Amino acid sequence: MVGIGVHFCGYDKPLMTNIDNHPAGSFCWIELHTSDQPAAKSFYSALFGWEAHDNPMGPNGFYTMFKLQGRHAAAGCTLRPDESSHGVPPHWMIYIKVDSADAAAAKAKQLGGKVLAPAFDVMDAGRMAVVQDPTGATFCVWQVKKDTGIGIASVHGTLCWADLSTPDVKRASDFYSGVFGWQVAADPKDPSGYLHIKNGEHFIGGVPPSKYRQPGTPPHWLAYFLVDDVDASASKAKGMGANLFLPPMTVEGVGRMSVIADPQGAVFAIFKSAR
Repeated sequence: MVGIGVHFCGYDKPLMTNIDNHPAGSFCWIELHTSDQPAAKSFYSALFGWEAHDNPMGPNGFYTMFKLQGRHAAAGCTLRPDESSHGVPPHWMIYIKVDSADAAAAKAKQLGGKVLAPAFDVMDAGRMAVVQDPTGATFCVWQVKKDTGIGIASVHGTLCWADLSTPDVKRASDFYSGVFGWQVAADPKDPSGYLHIKNGEHFIGGVPPSKYRQPGTPPHWLAYFLVDDVDASASKAKGMGANLFLPPMTVEGVGRMSVIADPQGAVFAIFKSAR
């Protein structure tokens, strides 16, 4: 995360609250996979002000839709038995909007990725596939039918950015550019080597240099949520049983941030812009 550039959390974009549609290539959904869904609901509702709405999913499970101001902000579910049996820890899963889930999965495979779950319909909400990039980070692609995804932004508790932690920055950058048409490049004014991800006209995320990765950490996407006060939110999270992987810190000219593991172990970041 060190060396984050001036376009962090997309604040080159006009402030907006309601989102009715996401452009292809953007982060359109964020989903928590956890070992204790009721506990996670309580934690995130208290931290971000989310309202939890449960929907039946299968014979014994349920899918939680988190809302802010009546609009979808995120979702959560319990880790599947096959995930748990393979040692998959609680985590946040990033979804990327595509015009065709089938075509995106095929392109990802062609460029060296692994399709963990071929494209399938999620009732009438949309069509999706689960993909692992060539360096090991996992994400989903989402083709909209009735559900357009996240419906709110630029307020406390909303997704604002995502960083890719990878041991092979060049290979990962080439892969995502090939699949989604992203521009992945350094800011000439930023000597850190941090790469910015630009989708169309908008900066949406970044790729920190691999030298900043913790040894032994699997490749992954790290989601950032906007908050009104990083210190207060980090303190509140810690008081509810979370661990602060990175205590609140200031990135000069950019903003203040912290990296947190929720009580079940899912890792995310919080951010407030300096502007």
